[in-house]
Amino acid sequence: MRTPFVAGNWKMNKTVAEARELVAVMGKELKEVKGVEKVLCPPFISLVAVANLIGGTDLGLGAQNMHWEEKGAFTGETAPGMVKEFCNYVILGHSERRTYFGETDETVNKKVLAAQKHGLTPIVCVGETLAENEAGKTAEVVRRQTLEGLKGLDAAFAPKIVVAYEPVWAIGTGRASSAENAEAVHRDVVRAALKDLFGAETAQAIRILYGGSVTGANAAEFFGQPDIDGALVGGASLKSDDFIAIAKAAVK
Repeated sequence: MRTPFVAGNWKMNKTVAEARELVAVMGKELKEVKGVEKVLCPPFISLVAVANLIGGTDLGLGAQNMHWEEKGAFTGETAPGMVKEFCNYVILGHSERRTYFGETDETVNKKVLAAQKHGLTPIVCVGETLAENEAGKTAEVVRRQTLEGLKGLDAAFAPKIVVAYEPVWAIGTGRASSAENAEAVHRDVVRAALKDLFGAETAQAIRILYGGSVTGANAAEFFGQPDIDGALVGGASLKSDDFIAIAKAAVK
């Protein structure tokens, strides 16, 4: 039985003061939602503040990105060891990183391998654009991103990773995929690729999240699908009531 997983990606939102306020408002209720792994991913500048607020609780903390090198002349980047000081999770390969900052399957793979080295749980994002979806290339694109992004991982580490299927055309648009369509991609594309990489038993142990306009109103429909193990939540994670409702819906 895979433990449900819900992560909130705050993206480039919330000052440190606003981050503290949000955690103070929703933290108590989130702690009371049992049976779900819950992770907050604020901007880098708020990681220390949020870490101090959630220390000693069952709430996890994740970074939104990291570099693959240990250290060096990479102005503006953050090394895996720096992330590990405060976090146990890191989002890698998000479509916004791919679209706006030149992330590729190769760089995502380097970061995933660096996460493995440092004992960080990577939340690895895959997903097709609207043009790719309309051209019937969803399976091709998502399978390639999964295989290339995760190649080289140790079989013993693989069950710890999390994969997030986020159709790019559904992120922040209010246009969520249908639960049935998302399930088909999770089962027939992502989990099938994981089986090819790591074998059937390990593939069944890896959690696959859906992301893309998930709200408190539609979360239960997604989580009712057998291969959807939770959600990577964007805008709704900035709204206390919505994110709490999503976490509660993930309890199976």
